[in-house]
Amino acid sequence: MRILLMLILAVSYFASGEPASGGQLFSPSPAFASGSCDTDCVKCHTISTEEVRNILAKIKAPDAKILKMQMSPARGLWEVSIDNKGQRGLFYVDFSKKYLISGSIIEVNAAINKTKERLDALNRDRRINRSLIPLKDALILGDKKAANKVIVFTDPDCPFCSKLHEEIKKVVEKRKDVAFYIKLFPLTKLHPDAYWKSKSIICEKSLKLLEDNFEKKPIPKPSCETGVIDRNIKLAGSLGISGTPTSIMPDGSVLTGSLPADKFIELIDSAKKKGAKK
Repeated sequence: MRILLMLILAVSYFASGEPASGGQLFSPSPAFASGSCDTDCVKCHTISTEEVRNILAKIKAPDAKILKMQMSPARGLWEVSIDNKGQRGLFYVDFSKKYLISGSIIEVNAAINKTKERLDALNRDRRINRSLIPLKDALILGDKKAANKVIVFTDPDCPFCSKLHEEIKKVVEKRKDVAFYIKLFPLTKLHPDAYWKSKSIICEKSLKLLEDNFEKKPIPKPSCETGVIDRNIKLAGSLGISGTPTSIMPDGSVLTGSLPADKFIELIDSAKKKGAKK
């Protein structure tokens, strides 16, 4: 069942509130505020934090914090968001409470990933202490003297990381005051070769090797022995990071997945303003 928890959190990364009070039933959303059971599912169906805790215990996550319980965008499902050792994710529970569902809900007509929308909102108030992340071994994209530094945990064999890399190159072209510090974090269970590739890139301290690999070009085997990658893997785990790409903004806020360059710039500027207010 621990594998199921890992799947929930992994899906939450790739899909990319106030704590619920103990034992209280879910409060109706305004979207279901009136009418019969056909229009107000909460009148006929409830879920309590105790029931959710029982579910978490069964998937080997008894200590996970329940952040929020609400009706999902799809009728017939509850949406439960959790924080497990610093990593946030969500899953769905059907009204019978017999089935737990991990995956994305897509609004067909608008082609919108509603699960990713929820996860983005969930991560907006999450902060990582950037001082805990050593940058001496990071690859730098942009001017190292740039005022705005974004830390990116990336996997050389991750397709989403490759996509993000193209976007952050556009960011650097448009904004000379932004630099990206890239920490190599191979997801070895998904990409077994990413481990030695990460070592090879770090041995050469070469951003070009990373970009060559993203372009499916062959790269050489490691030319040195280094403990950097193992330390990065351990660090990511301690920070609650288990998926790539994960970006840490200037204010410590967290972005999972890829984003168009212009949207990324908006987030950087927003993070800068929030940091200035503190």
